[in-house]
Amino acid sequence: MPNTQELYQELILDHYKNPRNSRKLDAATHHAHGNNPLCGDKVDIHLRITDGAITDVSFEGAGCAISQATASLLTEALENKSSDEAESLYINVMEMLTAKEECNTEKLGDLAALASVRDFPMRVKCATLPWQTLKAALDNKMEITTE
Repeated sequence: MPNTQELYQELILDHYKNPRNSRKLDAATHHAHGNNPLCGDKVDIHLRITDGAITDVSFEGAGCAISQATASLLTEALENKSSDEAESLYINVMEMLTAKEECNTEKLGDLAALASVRDFPMRVKCATLPWQTLKAALDNKMEITTE
């Protein structure tokens, strides 16, 4: 029987190999481009927000398995959320990825699979890039660069 860590690794690999919502979103109301020039990860987050609700979300990107799987997981997590709920999710996930101690991941569902990234400091930026790009899109900033 696989342990939780193995299941999480399988989930991340599945999202990398079979990304969800990987497409350009026509008629997006919010968009941002994220770039990490040190490792080559790039991601574009597209949102359609109507009356404060995310009615569609997608991403386009290139990079490592962690950044692309994270973007895929992000898009699934945002389905049918309000922009306020997306902001709250951003805060919770960023805390999970950057906290020195383990956080409660119960409310995060499949996003909890990303918690183990915290143990690999060189990979944290890979996992945070899509989330920082989401935040930029929500704030109507067109681009972010991490280093």
